[in-house]
Amino acid sequence: MESFYASVSMSPTFWFLSFVILFQLCVFILKAYSKRLNQQCYLLDYVCFKASDDRMLSTEMCGEIIQRNKNLGLEDYKFLLKVIVGSGLGEETYGPKDIIDGKELDMTSLNSGLAEVDVAFKQTLDKLFSKTKMHPSDIDILVVNVSMLSAMPSLASRIINRYKMKQDVKVFNLSGMGCSASLISLDMVRNLFKIHDDVTALVVTSECIGPNWYAGNQRSMLVANCLFRSGCCAMLLTNKRSCRARAKLKLKVLLRTHRGANDDAYGCALQQEDEQGLTGFYLGKSLPQAATEAFICNLRDLAPRILPVMELARYLVNRFLHKKSDSAQAGVDFKVAVDHFCIHPGGAAVINGVGRSLGLSQYDLEPARMALHRFGNTSASGLWYVLGYMEAKKRLKRGDRVLQISFGSGFKCNSAYWEVLRGLEDKDVWEDCVDRYPPETLVNPFLEKYAWIRELTSLPPM
Repeated sequence: MESFYASVSMSPTFWFLSFVILFQLCVFILKAYSKRLNQQCYLLDYVCFKASDDRMLSTEMCGEIIQRNKNLGLEDYKFLLKVIVGSGLGEETYGPKDIIDGKELDMTSLNSGLAEVDVAFKQTLDKLFSKTKMHPSDIDILVVNVSMLSAMPSLASRIINRYKMKQDVKVFNLSGMGCSASLISLDMVRNLFKIHDDVTALVVTSECIGPNWYAGNQRSMLVANCLFRSGCCAMLLTNKRSCRARAKLKLKVLLRTHRGANDDAYGCALQQEDEQGLTGFYLGKSLPQAATEAFICNLRDLAPRILPVMELARYLVNRFLHKKSDSAQAGVDFKVAVDHFCIHPGGAAVINGVGRSLGLSQYDLEPARMALHRFGNTSASGLWYVLGYMEAKKRLKRGDRVLQISFGSGFKCNSAYWEVLRGLEDKDVWEDCVDRYPPETLVNPFLEKYAWIRELTSLPPM
Protein backbone atom coordinates (compact mmCIF):
# COMPACT_ATOMS: atom_id res chain seq x y z
CA MET A 1 0.00 0.00 0.00
CA GLU A 2 2.81 2.40 0.91
CA SER A 3 4.46 1.76 -2.44
CA PHE A 4 1.17 2.63 -4.16
CA TYR A 5 0.88 6.03 -2.44
CA ALA A 6 4.53 6.70 -3.13
CA SER A 7 4.08 6.01 -6.83
CA VAL A 8 0.97 8.18 -7.04
CA SER A 9 2.61 11.12 -5.25
CA MET A 10 5.52 10.99 -7.69
CA SER A 11 3.39 10.84 -10.81
CA PRO A 12 3.07 13.84 -13.15
CA THR A 13 -0.74 13.72 -12.79
CA PHE A 14 -0.52 14.22 -9.04
CA TRP A 15 1.73 17.25 -9.37
CA PHE A 16 -0.43 18.72 -12.12
CA LEU A 17 -3.60 18.38 -10.04
CA SER A 18 -1.83 19.81 -7.01
CA PHE A 19 -0.70 22.80 -9.06
CA VAL A 20 -4.22 23.39 -10.41
CA ILE A 21 -5.76 23.23 -6.92
CA LEU A 22 -3.11 25.55 -5.49
CA PHE A 23 -3.55 27.98 -8.39
CA GLN A 24 -7.33 28.07 -7.95
CA LEU A 25 -6.91 28.63 -4.22
CA CYS A 26 -4.60 31.57 -4.89
CA VAL A 27 -7.07 33.04 -7.39
CA PHE A 28 -9.89 32.69 -4.85
CA ILE A 29 -7.85 34.45 -2.15
CA LEU A 30 -6.84 37.25 -4.51
CA LYS A 31 -10.44 37.77 -5.62
CA ALA A 32 -11.64 37.88 -2.02
CA TYR A 33 -8.93 40.40 -1.13
CA SER A 34 -9.67 42.46 -4.22
CA LYS A 35 -13.37 42.51 -3.42
CA ARG A 36 -12.62 43.71 0.08
CA LEU A 37 -10.54 46.55 -1.32
CA ASN A 38 -13.38 47.48 -3.65
CA GLN A 39 -15.70 47.77 -0.67
CA GLN A 40 -13.81 50.86 0.56
CA CYS A 41 -15.62 54.20 0.43
CA TYR A 42 -13.54 57.19 -0.65
CA LEU A 43 -14.71 60.80 -0.69
CA LEU A 44 -13.25 62.36 -3.83
CA ASP A 45 -14.55 65.87 -3.24
CA TYR A 46 -17.53 67.92 -2.12
CA VAL A 47 -19.00 71.36 -2.82
CA CYS A 48 -21.20 73.45 -0.54
CA PHE A 49 -23.80 75.95 -1.75
CA LYS A 50 -23.55 79.67 -1.17
CA ALA A 51 -26.54 81.75 -2.22
CA SER A 52 -26.32 85.15 -3.85
CA ASP A 53 -25.85 88.23 -1.67
CA ASP A 54 -29.41 89.42 -2.28
CA ARG A 55 -30.59 86.43 -0.22
CA MET A 56 -28.55 87.40 2.82
CA LEU A 57 -30.53 87.79 6.04
CA SER A 58 -29.15 90.92 7.63
CA THR A 59 -30.33 92.33 10.93
CA GLU A 60 -32.68 94.73 9.19
CA MET A 61 -34.11 92.02 6.94
CA CYS A 62 -34.78 89.67 9.88
CA GLY A 63 -36.61 92.47 11.65
CA GLU A 64 -38.74 93.22 8.60
CA ILE A 65 -39.69 89.57 8.16
CA ILE A 66 -40.68 89.23 11.81
CA GLN A 67 -42.76 92.39 11.75
CA ARG A 68 -44.57 91.28 8.61
CA ASN A 69 -46.15 88.46 10.62
CA LYS A 70 -49.39 90.09 11.79
CA ASN A 71 -50.21 87.09 13.96
CA LEU A 72 -47.51 88.03 16.46
CA GLY A 73 -48.03 90.05 19.61
CA LEU A 74 -45.53 91.92 21.78
CA GLU A 75 -44.75 88.86 23.89
CA ASP A 76 -44.09 86.88 20.70
CA TYR A 77 -41.63 89.53 19.50
CA LYS A 78 -39.82 89.36 22.84
CA PHE A 79 -39.67 85.57 22.58
CA LEU A 80 -38.26 85.66 19.05
CA LEU A 81 -35.64 88.19 20.12
CA LYS A 82 -34.40 85.85 22.84
CA VAL A 83 -34.25 82.95 20.38
CA ILE A 84 -32.32 84.93 17.76
CA VAL A 85 -29.86 86.34 20.28
CA GLY A 86 -29.12 82.88 21.69
CA SER A 87 -29.07 81.09 18.34
CA GLY A 88 -25.45 81.75 17.46
CA LEU A 89 -26.34 82.99 13.95
CA GLY A 90 -24.70 86.00 12.35
CA GLU A 91 -25.86 88.50 9.73
CA GLU A 92 -24.64 86.66 6.64
CA THR A 93 -26.85 83.58 6.57
CA TYR A 94 -29.12 83.00 3.58
CA GLY A 95 -32.85 82.50 3.17
CA PRO A 96 -35.23 81.69 0.27
CA LYS A 97 -35.63 84.53 -2.23
CA ASP A 98 -39.43 84.55 -2.01
CA ILE A 99 -39.38 85.06 1.75
CA ILE A 100 -36.95 87.96 1.44
CA ASP A 101 -39.24 89.42 -1.23
CA GLY A 102 -42.20 89.25 1.18
CA LYS A 103 -43.99 86.32 -0.43
CA GLU A 104 -43.94 83.96 2.56
CA LEU A 105 -47.73 83.64 2.54
CA ASP A 106 -47.57 82.36 -1.05
CA MET A 107 -44.78 79.86 -0.43
CA THR A 108 -46.97 76.77 -0.17
CA SER A 109 -46.88 76.19 -3.92
CA LEU A 110 -44.88 73.27 -5.29
CA ASN A 111 -43.28 75.47 -7.92
CA SER A 112 -41.81 77.74 -5.26
CA GLY A 113 -40.20 74.81 -3.48
CA LEU A 114 -38.82 73.33 -6.69
CA ALA A 115 -37.36 76.68 -7.70
CA GLU A 116 -35.59 76.90 -4.34
CA VAL A 117 -33.88 73.52 -4.58
CA ASP A 118 -33.14 73.84 -8.30
CA VAL A 119 -30.93 76.88 -7.69
CA ALA A 120 -28.96 75.04 -5.01
CA PHE A 121 -28.68 71.83 -7.06
CA LYS A 122 -27.44 73.60 -10.19
CA GLN A 123 -24.75 75.66 -8.48
CA THR A 124 -23.28 72.84 -6.39
CA LEU A 125 -23.40 70.17 -9.10
CA ASP A 126 -22.01 72.40 -11.84
CA LYS A 127 -19.11 73.32 -9.60
CA LEU A 128 -18.51 69.74 -8.42
CA PHE A 129 -18.41 68.31 -11.96
CA SER A 130 -16.09 71.09 -13.10
CA LYS A 131 -13.84 70.77 -10.05
CA THR A 132 -13.41 66.99 -10.30
CA LYS A 133 -13.36 66.83 -14.12
CA MET A 134 -16.12 64.23 -13.81
CA HIS A 135 -18.87 63.95 -16.42
CA PRO A 136 -22.47 63.35 -15.25
CA SER A 137 -22.59 60.21 -17.41
CA ASP A 138 -19.85 58.72 -15.22
CA ILE A 139 -22.17 58.58 -12.21
CA ASP A 140 -23.30 55.05 -11.34
CA ILE A 141 -25.26 55.79 -8.15
CA LEU A 142 -27.29 58.89 -7.28
CA VAL A 143 -28.72 59.56 -3.80
CA VAL A 144 -30.69 62.74 -3.14
CA ASN A 145 -32.07 63.76 0.24
CA VAL A 146 -34.42 66.69 0.86
CA SER A 147 -36.58 66.03 3.88
CA MET A 148 -39.46 68.47 3.51
CA LEU A 149 -40.16 68.48 -0.22
CA SER A 150 -41.50 65.49 -2.11
CA ALA A 151 -42.23 65.84 -5.81
CA MET A 152 -43.16 63.60 -8.74
CA PRO A 153 -41.07 62.92 -10.70
CA SER A 154 -38.61 62.84 -7.79
CA LEU A 155 -35.94 65.44 -7.14
CA ALA A 156 -33.39 62.82 -8.13
CA SER A 157 -35.15 62.47 -11.49
CA ARG A 158 -34.91 66.23 -11.98
CA ILE A 159 -31.13 66.00 -11.58
CA ILE A 160 -30.92 63.05 -13.98
CA ASN A 161 -32.93 64.95 -16.56
CA ARG A 162 -30.93 68.17 -16.19
CA TYR A 163 -27.56 66.43 -16.60
CA LYS A 164 -28.71 63.66 -18.96
CA MET A 165 -27.28 60.85 -16.86
CA LYS A 166 -27.11 57.29 -18.18
CA GLN A 167 -30.11 54.98 -18.17
CA ASP A 168 -28.79 52.38 -15.76
CA VAL A 169 -27.85 54.83 -12.99
CA LYS A 170 -29.07 53.51 -9.63
CA VAL A 171 -31.30 56.16 -8.08
CA PHE A 172 -32.48 56.77 -4.52
CA ASN A 173 -34.59 59.70 -3.34
CA LEU A 174 -34.91 60.21 0.44
CA SER A 175 -37.39 62.41 2.30
CA GLY A 176 -38.37 62.90 5.94
CA MET A 177 -34.91 62.02 7.28
CA GLY A 178 -34.21 65.41 8.85
CA CYS A 179 -30.86 66.99 9.66
CA SER A 180 -29.09 63.62 9.77
CA ALA A 181 -29.99 62.66 6.21
CA SER A 182 -26.56 63.13 4.62
CA LEU A 183 -24.99 60.39 6.75
CA ILE A 184 -27.96 58.13 5.97
CA SER A 185 -27.27 58.74 2.29
CA LEU A 186 -23.61 57.88 2.84
CA ASP A 187 -24.64 54.67 4.55
CA MET A 188 -26.67 53.69 1.50
CA VAL A 189 -23.70 54.37 -0.76
CA ARG A 190 -21.35 52.41 1.49
CA ASN A 191 -23.64 49.37 1.41
CA LEU A 192 -24.03 49.59 -2.38
CA PHE A 193 -20.23 49.69 -2.72
CA LYS A 194 -20.11 46.25 -1.09
CA ILE A 195 -21.99 44.65 -3.99
CA HIS A 196 -20.94 46.85 -6.93
CA ASP A 197 -17.27 47.07 -7.91
CA ASP A 198 -15.54 50.10 -9.43
CA VAL A 199 -18.46 52.52 -9.27
CA THR A 200 -18.88 56.24 -8.55
CA ALA A 201 -21.66 57.72 -6.43
CA LEU A 202 -23.10 61.21 -6.19
CA VAL A 203 -24.86 62.34 -3.01
CA VAL A 204 -26.85 65.58 -2.99
CA THR A 205 -28.10 66.83 0.37
CA SER A 206 -30.26 69.91 0.87
CA GLU A 207 -33.45 71.22 2.43
CA CYS A 208 -36.48 73.18 1.24
CA ILE A 209 -37.30 75.97 3.69
CA GLY A 210 -39.81 78.13 1.81
CA PRO A 211 -42.93 75.92 1.78
CA ASN A 212 -42.36 75.16 5.47
CA TRP A 213 -41.91 78.77 6.57
CA TYR A 214 -44.23 79.27 9.51
CA ALA A 215 -46.45 82.38 9.51
CA GLY A 216 -48.40 81.62 12.68
CA ASN A 217 -47.79 82.41 16.35
CA GLN A 218 -47.10 79.06 18.05
CA ARG A 219 -43.72 79.51 19.67
CA SER A 220 -42.71 75.87 19.35
CA MET A 221 -43.01 76.30 15.58
CA LEU A 222 -41.56 79.81 15.34
CA VAL A 223 -38.16 78.62 16.61
CA ALA A 224 -37.44 76.80 13.33
CA ASN A 225 -37.79 80.09 11.42
CA CYS A 226 -34.99 81.54 13.54
CA LEU A 227 -32.57 78.63 13.06
CA PHE A 228 -32.93 77.09 9.60
CA ARG A 229 -31.21 78.64 6.59
CA SER A 230 -30.60 77.83 2.92
CA GLY A 231 -27.83 75.34 2.19
CA CYS A 232 -26.84 72.37 0.05
CA CYS A 233 -23.89 70.06 -0.49
CA ALA A 234 -22.93 67.66 -3.29
CA MET A 235 -20.44 64.86 -2.63
CA LEU A 236 -18.62 62.54 -5.02
CA LEU A 237 -17.66 59.11 -3.68
CA THR A 238 -16.13 55.97 -5.15
CA ASN A 239 -14.78 52.52 -4.30
CA LYS A 240 -12.29 52.52 -7.19
CA ARG A 241 -8.80 51.74 -5.95
CA SER A 242 -7.35 53.74 -8.83
CA CYS A 243 -8.96 56.90 -7.38
CA ARG A 244 -7.54 56.52 -3.88
CA ALA A 245 -4.60 58.81 -4.58
CA ARG A 246 -6.86 61.73 -5.45
CA ALA A 247 -9.44 61.10 -2.70
CA LYS A 248 -9.72 63.41 0.30
CA LEU A 249 -11.16 61.07 2.91
CA LYS A 250 -11.69 57.36 3.55
CA LEU A 251 -14.78 56.23 5.46
CA LYS A 252 -13.80 53.93 8.32
CA VAL A 253 -16.98 53.58 10.41
CA LEU A 254 -20.57 54.77 10.06
CA LEU A 255 -23.15 54.14 12.78
CA ARG A 256 -26.85 55.00 12.87
CA THR A 257 -29.00 55.20 16.01
CA HIS A 258 -32.80 55.54 15.79
CA ARG A 259 -34.96 56.20 18.85
CA GLY A 260 -38.28 56.36 17.03
CA ALA A 261 -39.83 53.59 19.15
CA ASN A 262 -39.85 56.03 22.05
CA ASP A 263 -42.93 58.29 21.89
CA ASP A 264 -41.22 61.35 23.34
CA ALA A 265 -38.28 61.01 20.96
CA TYR A 266 -40.58 60.49 17.99
CA GLY A 267 -42.76 63.52 18.77
CA CYS A 268 -40.11 66.08 19.68
CA ALA A 269 -39.51 67.29 16.09
CA LEU A 270 -42.43 67.20 13.66
CA GLN A 271 -43.58 68.84 10.47
CA GLN A 272 -47.22 69.74 11.13
CA GLU A 273 -50.06 72.26 10.81
CA ASP A 274 -51.23 74.51 13.62
CA GLU A 275 -54.86 75.20 14.54
CA GLN A 276 -55.10 77.72 11.69
CA GLY A 277 -53.87 75.19 9.15
CA LEU A 278 -50.47 76.89 8.78
CA THR A 279 -47.61 74.47 8.08
CA GLY A 280 -44.38 74.61 10.05
CA PHE A 281 -41.81 72.58 11.90
CA TYR A 282 -42.54 71.87 15.56
CA LEU A 283 -39.66 71.61 18.07
CA GLY A 284 -40.82 70.24 21.42
CA LYS A 285 -39.47 70.59 24.95
CA SER A 286 -38.47 66.92 24.98
CA LEU A 287 -35.95 67.51 22.16
CA PRO A 288 -32.85 67.98 24.39
CA GLN A 289 -33.57 64.78 26.29
CA ALA A 290 -34.21 62.83 23.08
CA ALA A 291 -30.97 64.10 21.58
CA THR A 292 -29.01 63.20 24.72
CA GLU A 293 -30.34 59.64 24.82
CA ALA A 294 -29.71 59.08 21.11
CA PHE A 295 -26.22 60.53 21.45
CA ILE A 296 -25.34 58.23 24.36
CA CYS A 297 -26.62 55.16 22.50
CA ASN A 298 -24.59 56.06 19.44
CA LEU A 299 -21.40 56.66 21.42
CA ARG A 300 -21.83 53.36 23.27
CA ASP A 301 -21.79 51.49 19.95
CA LEU A 302 -19.09 53.68 18.42
CA ALA A 303 -16.52 53.50 21.21
CA PRO A 304 -15.47 49.83 20.75
CA ARG A 305 -15.04 50.39 17.02
CA ILE A 306 -12.67 53.33 17.09
CA LEU A 307 -11.01 53.49 20.51
CA PRO A 308 -7.72 51.67 21.20
CA VAL A 309 -7.82 48.66 23.52
CA MET A 310 -5.92 50.44 26.29
CA GLU A 311 -8.49 53.25 26.44
CA LEU A 312 -11.35 50.75 26.63
CA ALA A 313 -9.55 48.85 29.38
CA ARG A 314 -8.91 52.07 31.30
CA TYR A 315 -12.59 52.96 31.03
CA LEU A 316 -13.74 49.56 32.30
CA VAL A 317 -11.38 49.69 35.27
CA ASN A 318 -12.50 53.23 36.02
CA ARG A 319 -16.15 52.18 35.93
CA PHE A 320 -15.50 49.22 38.20
CA LEU A 321 -13.50 51.17 40.76
CA HIS A 322 -15.60 54.32 40.89
CA LYS A 323 -19.05 52.95 40.00
CA LYS A 324 -19.65 55.73 37.55
CA SER A 325 -23.13 56.21 36.14
CA ASP A 326 -23.89 55.20 32.57
CA SER A 327 -23.61 58.47 30.67
CA ALA A 328 -21.78 60.05 27.76
CA GLN A 329 -19.23 61.39 30.29
CA ALA A 330 -18.46 58.00 31.82
CA GLY A 331 -14.74 58.46 31.46
CA VAL A 332 -14.14 57.61 27.78
CA ASP A 333 -11.66 59.95 26.11
CA PHE A 334 -12.56 60.07 22.43
CA LYS A 335 -9.69 62.42 21.75
CA VAL A 336 -7.28 59.47 21.74
CA ALA A 337 -8.94 58.29 18.51
CA VAL A 338 -10.30 61.54 17.04
CA ASP A 339 -8.31 64.57 15.91
CA HIS A 340 -11.22 66.70 14.68
CA PHE A 341 -14.86 66.79 15.80
CA CYS A 342 -17.32 67.78 13.10
CA ILE A 343 -20.54 68.54 15.03
CA HIS A 344 -23.90 69.26 13.46
CA PRO A 345 -24.41 73.06 13.67
CA GLY A 346 -28.04 72.75 14.72
CA GLY A 347 -27.81 75.53 17.28
CA ALA A 348 -25.62 76.87 20.05
CA ALA A 349 -27.25 74.54 22.59
CA VAL A 350 -26.53 71.46 20.44
CA ILE A 351 -22.87 72.37 19.94
CA ASN A 352 -22.32 73.23 23.60
CA GLY A 353 -24.08 70.07 24.77
CA VAL A 354 -21.91 67.79 22.61
CA GLY A 355 -18.84 69.71 23.72
CA ARG A 356 -19.61 69.18 27.39
CA SER A 357 -20.38 65.49 26.89
CA LEU A 358 -17.10 64.79 25.12
CA GLY A 359 -14.96 67.21 27.10
CA LEU A 360 -14.05 69.25 24.03
CA SER A 361 -12.06 72.46 23.98
CA GLN A 362 -13.01 75.79 22.42
CA TYR A 363 -10.68 74.90 19.55
CA ASP A 364 -12.61 71.67 18.94
CA LEU A 365 -15.96 73.50 18.90
CA GLU A 366 -14.79 76.41 16.78
CA PRO A 367 -15.61 74.91 13.33
CA ALA A 368 -19.22 74.11 14.28
CA ARG A 369 -19.77 77.49 15.92
CA MET A 370 -18.32 79.37 12.96
CA ALA A 371 -20.41 77.37 10.46
CA LEU A 372 -23.53 78.15 12.50
CA HIS A 373 -22.64 81.84 12.69
CA ARG A 374 -21.84 82.20 8.98
CA PHE A 375 -24.39 79.88 7.35
CA GLY A 376 -26.89 78.96 10.08
CA ASN A 377 -28.50 75.56 10.52
CA THR A 378 -28.57 74.30 6.94
CA SER A 379 -30.07 70.97 8.04
CA ALA A 380 -28.45 67.84 6.56
CA SER A 381 -25.77 69.78 4.68
CA GLY A 382 -24.54 71.52 7.84
CA LEU A 383 -21.84 68.94 8.61
CA TRP A 384 -20.10 69.71 5.33
CA TYR A 385 -19.92 73.46 6.01
CA VAL A 386 -18.18 72.52 9.28
CA LEU A 387 -15.77 70.20 7.45
CA GLY A 388 -15.20 72.94 4.88
CA TYR A 389 -14.16 75.32 7.64
CA MET A 390 -11.61 72.80 8.93
CA GLU A 391 -10.21 72.43 5.44
CA ALA A 392 -10.13 76.18 4.77
CA LYS A 393 -8.21 76.66 8.01
CA LYS A 394 -5.72 73.95 6.90
CA ARG A 395 -6.44 71.83 9.95
CA LEU A 396 -6.80 68.53 8.09
CA LYS A 397 -3.50 66.70 7.62
CA ARG A 398 -2.76 63.29 6.18
CA GLY A 399 -3.57 60.54 8.68
CA ASP A 400 -5.86 62.71 10.81
CA ARG A 401 -9.13 61.19 11.99
CA VAL A 402 -12.42 63.10 11.75
CA LEU A 403 -15.64 62.27 13.59
CA GLN A 404 -18.90 63.64 12.21
CA ILE A 405 -21.88 63.71 14.58
CA SER A 406 -25.39 64.58 13.39
CA PHE A 407 -28.89 64.65 14.85
CA GLY A 408 -32.24 64.44 13.12
CA SER A 409 -35.96 64.08 13.65
CA GLY A 410 -37.24 60.63 14.37
CA PHE A 411 -35.23 60.88 16.67
CA LYS A 412 -31.81 59.96 15.23
CA CYS A 413 -28.14 60.34 16.01
CA ASN A 414 -25.69 59.25 13.29
CA SER A 415 -21.90 59.33 13.25
CA ALA A 416 -19.21 58.87 10.60
CA TYR A 417 -15.51 58.26 11.27
CA TRP A 418 -13.11 59.30 8.49
CA GLU A 419 -9.39 59.10 7.79
CA VAL A 420 -7.77 62.04 5.97
CA LEU A 421 -5.79 60.69 3.01
CA ARG A 422 -3.85 63.83 2.12
CA GLY A 423 -3.30 67.35 3.37
CA LEU A 424 -6.41 69.45 2.64
CA GLU A 425 -6.59 73.20 2.22
CA ASP A 426 -9.39 73.93 -0.26
CA LYS A 427 -11.33 77.02 0.89
CA ASP A 428 -14.37 76.45 -1.35
CA VAL A 429 -17.43 78.12 0.19
CA TRP A 430 -15.32 79.83 2.89
CA GLU A 431 -12.91 81.48 0.45
CA ASP A 432 -14.16 85.06 0.79
CA CYS A 433 -14.64 85.06 4.57
CA VAL A 434 -12.45 82.47 6.33
CA ASP A 435 -9.81 85.08 7.16
CA ARG A 436 -12.40 86.90 9.28
CA TYR A 437 -13.01 83.82 11.42
CA PRO A 438 -12.99 83.30 14.27
CA PRO A 439 -13.86 86.89 15.26
CA GLU A 440 -12.80 88.10 18.70
CA THR A 441 -16.44 88.19 19.76
CA LEU A 442 -19.55 86.85 18.05
CA VAL A 443 -21.60 90.05 18.25
CA ASN A 444 -25.32 89.86 17.59
CA PRO A 445 -26.35 93.31 16.30
CA PHE A 446 -30.07 92.48 16.53
CA LEU A 447 -30.32 93.83 20.07
CA GLU A 448 -28.66 97.12 19.10
CA LYS A 449 -30.95 97.59 16.11
CA TYR A 450 -34.13 96.76 18.01
CA ALA A 451 -33.26 98.27 21.38
CA TRP A 452 -36.93 99.07 22.02
CA ILE A 453 -37.57 95.34 22.28
CA ARG A 454 -34.48 94.81 24.42
CA GLU A 455 -35.83 97.26 26.98
CA LEU A 456 -38.92 95.07 27.35
CA THR A 457 -36.94 91.91 28.00
CA SER A 458 -34.79 90.66 30.79
CA LEU A 459 -31.82 90.25 28.46
CA PRO A 460 -28.68 92.18 29.46
CA PRO A 461 -27.02 94.57 26.98
CA MET A 462 -24.43 92.98 24.70
